[in-house]
Amino acid sequence: MSEIIIFNKPFQVLTQFTDTEGRSTLSDFIKRKGVYAAGRLDYDSEGLLILTDDGQLQHQLADPKFKLEKTYWAQVEGEINDGALEQLRKGVELKDGITRPARIKKLSSPSVWPRNPPIRERKNQPTSWIELKISEGKNRQVRRMTAAVGFPTLRLIRVAIGNWTLDGLAPGAFRTEQINIPASKSKPRSRPETVRKARRKPDRRTR
Repeated sequence: MSEIIIFNKPFQVLTQFTDTEGRSTLSDFIKRKGVYAAGRLDYDSEGLLILTDDGQLQHQLADPKFKLEKTYWAQVEGEINDGALEQLRKGVELKDGITRPARIKKLSSPSVWPRNPPIRERKNQPTSWIELKISEGKNRQVRRMTAAVGFPTLRLIRVAIGNWTLDGLAPGAFRTEQINIPASKSKPRSRPETVRKARRKPDRRTR
């Protein structure tokens, strides 16, 4: 059994425990020693962050090759249209390659906590919310995806990683859970031959 911490990271908090520039870090909220974030969440993004002291689990949660699906709610500038949603579903061209197909849907005003400070408002410019489910981890991927289809992200909240969700956690709050980590399956190594077969000595007996 391993223990994980499920944390609702507030806006403008670093996903590390120290900072030389005086910015808010995880140490302002979590006092436990020896735990580390499994994956990253940008300074200007909010929501679900998982911490653990188990190196194997940290690797499984952070490494894109495990394809653990992450769910985001993004508030974008403008009234997003079906054409842009379809582009996001199929994958969009970014500088570091085409994104994998994503699961996307439009949300009608989701129930979220107020952000401090709030997003920048533009007169006569509407905003809209979308839900994105992706299984890769390019740098600032969601923001770059929505910008690529003409709808820049104004606010980004990660609400789930796999089956783990915020489940009513307020910003800055956390809970712990006990989980089982399946043992990694590794192929048995072939046993090196350490003993050579004894060479048959010639029979020196006279016949």
